[in-house]
Amino acid sequence: MLAPGTKAPDFELFSGIDEKVSLYQFQGRRVILVFYPADWSPVCGDQLIIYNEILEIFSRYNAVVLGISVDGKWCHSSYREQRNLEFPLLADFEPKGAVAKTFGVYDDKAGTAKRALYVIDENSIVRWNYISPIDINPGADGILGALEKLSS
Repeated sequence: MLAPGTKAPDFELFSGIDEKVSLYQFQGRRVILVFYPADWSPVCGDQLIIYNEILEIFSRYNAVVLGISVDGKWCHSSYREQRNLEFPLLADFEPKGAVAKTFGVYDDKAGTAKRALYVIDENSIVRWNYISPIDINPGADGILGALEKLSS
């Protein structure tokens, strides 16, 4: 994983059928990067729903959520609609896992991103990171703690 204090590398990924998002377009805001293995899996679904439910709390800390998996943009579009997710899901699809590899959270054996979290500050500096076991939902406590620390 990229260590706290490291400048997060910029990337650009599809966030919809025709729309792309880059990390650096959010400079001036905090970014919560949520790497997860796959759409439609039970643990991932529960994890993303938690973040969706507390988006307002994240926004109080001037933070946005970006979900990233190796699923394609069409899969993300359908999944986002079905789950009523209000934050972007980014397709790290081609080349497969390139962004996850850059952030040190790609699982070569599984061919997916690991379940990993990053909090990145307004200047694109990594301030917190965490890797959860693949079958465990990490929840939001660590993210909220990191955001609180940045605000103090």
